[in-house]
Amino acid sequence: MKYGYCRISRPKQSIERQIRNIKAQYQDSVIVQEVFTRTRMDRRQWQLLMKRVKAGDTIIFDSVSRMSGNAEEGFAAYEELFNRGVNLVFLKEPHINTDTYKKALENNVQLTGSNVDYILEGVNRYLMELAKEQIRLAFEQSEKEVEDLHQRTREGIETARLNGKQIGRKKDAKITTKKSLAAKEIIRKHSRDFNGTLSDVEVMQLTGLSRNTYYKYKRELKA
Repeated sequence: MKYGYCRISRPKQSIERQIRNIKAQYQDSVIVQEVFTRTRMDRRQWQLLMKRVKAGDTIIFDSVSRMSGNAEEGFAAYEELFNRGVNLVFLKEPHINTDTYKKALENNVQLTGSNVDYILEGVNRYLMELAKEQIRLAFEQSEKEVEDLHQRTREGIETARLNGKQIGRKKDAKITTKKSLAAKEIIRKHSRDFNGTLSDVEVMQLTGLSRNTYYKYKRELKA
């Protein structure tokens, strides 16, 4: 099986570009989509995919950042999947595809059976660590990009605040929706506090509001 894993951080973002890039090279891949803001890997769809994939399956990512924005967790997941025989493909970072990594491990210097073998064994270990380091660096770069984005966001908010712009909702600001207006109309019509005939519990059942929201609306109506 081939799976294309696509992730965005916020629902308003478009995931189509990732899907398009993956489908262009792996048309028969099954797309797994996820909206997840944090860098951690305890994501529902990702965890389900981790349980589903078997040796010989392939997971394709548009970039390494879609797999993980956390270097330590990303590298650990990479090693786990590699050891399970699952192929990983990164369209924007092909140098860390598992096939590339596998070749680096297989291209060991052949031992000679002589006294210099201990030197050659050291060279092989060095080559293996070099391949691992390439993968670590890719995940570290992904984590740095996430941190840089957060830093730019914080700086932008601080700049806006210093320039006197309102950040977020004003304190005590009220949001009026069609649903709240309809609920308030029912409360005004049926609650005993507004010359109706129903008790608070009965009006709550009629509106389907939670206790806290119901009494909040009542306070607003009285005000």
